[in-house]
Amino acid sequence: MKEGGICFLSFTERGRGLAQRLCEALGGEASCTRDGVNLRDWTAEHFPRARALVYVGAAGIAVRAVAPHLVSKASDPAVVAVDERGHFAVPLASGHLGGANELARAIARVTGGTAAITTATDAGGVFAVDEWARVQDCAVVGVERIKTVSAALLAGERVIVRSAFPISSEPPEGVELTGDGEPDVWVDILAHAGLVVAPRALILGVGCRRGTTSETLEERFAAFCKEQNVLGEAICGAATIDLKKNEEGLLAFCEAHGWPLQAFSAEILAEMEGAFSASDFVAATTGVDNVCERAALCAAGCGGELTARKFAGGGVTFALAKKPVRLDWRLQHG
Repeated sequence: MKEGGICFLSFTERGRGLAQRLCEALGGEASCTRDGVNLRDWTAEHFPRARALVYVGAAGIAVRAVAPHLVSKASDPAVVAVDERGHFAVPLASGHLGGANELARAIARVTGGTAAITTATDAGGVFAVDEWARVQDCAVVGVERIKTVSAALLAGERVIVRSAFPISSEPPEGVELTGDGEPDVWVDILAHAGLVVAPRALILGVGCRRGTTSETLEERFAAFCKEQNVLGEAICGAATIDLKKNEEGLLAFCEAHGWPLQAFSAEILAEMEGAFSASDFVAATTGVDNVCERAALCAAGCGGELTARKFAGGGVTFALAKKPVRLDWRLQHG
């Protein structure tokens, strides 16, 4: 799911009023074609960066506008159409992973209208693994397998889940949490052949030489993930020493992945307790014996733990720390 905001587009004065009302209630920004905004251009501009697009008007207008931009449920923003009187809010794209279904429900609560949810799992009242993943702040890897899992649940079949993390409460109907048998769904930060729900709980600690390019960082990162069998989708941020906070290559690397970069002083990093991969050279250069492991653990916060120690090569060091993970079967809607 994208991290941007909600963007509303209306076409009439009545629609403008509803868009502004929704914007005030739900946050975001509102535009209107009556102010000279072009539908096609507005969609092209906002589709790549917005978390959700809401068209206050006919659903057909919205469908034609977004159709050329649709790529995948894993990356597309939520798209919702709501009539200008607020009677019906209709999710059109990215219902679960993008949050369009939940946004339609939120719109309906504001207008007093109806959220016209058409996804099969919602209509059938069965567990939707992709929506559960979104609410739990997890990435979904292998999205093409979602339909297989959903089809099995809709047919009344059992779905086996194996989790590397504890999940509170009882599994929903049709879902069996077990360590036996070949699972249909993995809940893990490691790569598996099947559908994986990956908690975004990892912090990437980074150390690098001055002037290291984003291309070098990408190359070493790919090698690191392969060696550790870790999913890059499980990483939610990066951390380093403050001496590196303005490195152009590192900033571009983090921006390309959508990761915030935290930078800590040598003094703060040195205060971290634990056994680290010490280097006299790093200590002489930065003032602390290790950057990547200490920075990752520092950013992970209270309860964090190192899951991958220093990986070095090409003037780059990486490490991973895991933040505490709390999952709950009961939380299926945002």
